Amino acid sequence: MSIKAFAFDLDGTLADSIPDLAHAANAARRDAGLAQLEEALIESFVGDGTESLVARAMAADMAASFTGTAAQTEALGRFDQHYLEGLTLKTKLYHGVAITLNELHDCGYRLAIVTNKPERFTLPLLKELGIGNVFDVIVSGDTLPSRKPNAEPLHYVMEKLAVSADELLMVGDSKNDILAARAAGCKVAHVSYGYGAAESTPEADVTLARFEELMNWLEAQD
Repeated sequence: MSIKAFAFDLDGTLADSIPDLAHAANAARRDAGLAQLEEALIESFVGDGTESLVARAMAADMAASFTGTAAQTEALGRFDQHYLEGLTLKTKLYHGVAITLNELHDCGYRLAIVTNKPERFTLPLLKELGIGNVFDVIVSGDTLPSRKPNAEPLHYVMEKLAVSADELLMVGDSKNDILAARAAGCKVAHVSYGYGAAESTPEADVTLARFEELMNWLEAQD
């Protein structure tokens, strides 16, 4: 069957958000009296949700993890405050993303976001980036009981958009995106410019060096 719908990861796929995530994580560390971390190190913590990012950032230079402790809860609250105050200080859409998304939308394709980012950040970020209106479904990391690499978010998208696995393409930068797509039985495009570049990722159906190459791939399927 031909592709009728797309599910897009957010961080590292549509938007380069590392600078603001790193800023918020380091601000939370500073509040706790801890030294600042390199942005590249914080980038390696992205992909499994905010709780994981904050826990790893707070415990990066400590013997014990902050996970589940009162200090971790406080750090997460401080991260939330700092991040919400600066969602798009430096965060930008990757080249070609806005044009391509609008072209897909105008052509009648159904579009979804499937991210492990919590909804409290996802919705305002999409609005500030000016792309929230093109998505029919938005699945954040706390929308459902399970998140990527579990298949549940993609099954939810298929149900909401009334498409089969053969009609949906997942587009993402990490192994979680590829594993979720494989678990759901749909095709997957891997963007090589994202945060998953240093990961050992399973093979995707197509690899995109630039986001706008998605349109070329789509046209080649006809």
